[in-house]
Amino acid sequence: MLNKQVASLFQQEEGVIGLVAVRDPYPFQRQIDGLDLLLLVISDVACGLASIQHRRMDGQQVMIRRVTRDLLLHWIASSRHKDVMEWILRGEIIHDPEGIVDRLRSDVKVFSDEIQQRRLLVEYSQFLRSYLLGKQNMEDGLALDAHNHIVRTLNHYAHLELIESGQHPEPAVWRQMRRFHPGIYKLYEELATSPETLEQRIKLVLLACEFAIMSKMRSSCKLIYRVMESRDEPWSIAELSGDESLSDLPIDLSLLLQRNVQRGYLREVAVLSHDTGGESLDLRYKLPR
Repeated sequence: MLNKQVASLFQQEEGVIGLVAVRDPYPFQRQIDGLDLLLLVISDVACGLASIQHRRMDGQQVMIRRVTRDLLLHWIASSRHKDVMEWILRGEIIHDPEGIVDRLRSDVKVFSDEIQQRRLLVEYSQFLRSYLLGKQNMEDGLALDAHNHIVRTLNHYAHLELIESGQHPEPAVWRQMRRFHPGIYKLYEELATSPETLEQRIKLVLLACEFAIMSKMRSSCKLIYRVMESRDEPWSIAELSGDESLSDLPIDLSLLLQRNVQRGYLREVAVLSHDTGGESLDLRYKLPR
């Protein structure tokens, strides 16, 4: 009954192309959110109304999230809003006159190559960065700070494995990993419960993650290689970061380029700089031939 009421209320808004109703939208955060229903209002243009509203409808707490189709696609492709996957996959489509939401759900389910490459690159970048921060903390004798980074490292490792296999990471990712990859789950369990000293536990996880960092670099950075293949000339970091395939992704591009050069997956090329009168060299990057 509420969904029909909601549909009739919002589908008349200008530009609305889809409505998705999600019961219990934050199932793993009930103590925090306390919402009964989330309504995702998808439009083809920005409507000028508040992007988030809370309402009481038919005795229930309802959150209304207005989002354009382009922003929704950006959230999905860049992993910036992890809950949106759950909303699209398990929400009830209550208004979809052109079948746009249904097609989007199908794309999310099968993980299109574009979405997968973008999400792999984002997770790998965060995996690599948190691993290096944890390693640096250990070298500096800061075991508690290292532990904080290593927990994050394992979470990114888990997400990376799932995305690589074409699965969507669930909010309760370690329950998922216990079924999907017992080896990575065991690493997390050892870090949390092993009788070894904290330093020994961290070093064990660092060792396992170091191997994954090296073995997954090439498959996780395909999007960068694909951009570079579009021309023969070497790329500056500014050119790469401004490319439409990479510009909106939350990645540490400088770190990724450096590590790819160290592994021999990219070549570093020094080019005379015109801006400084030839007194310095610009570093650019290209695929090895």
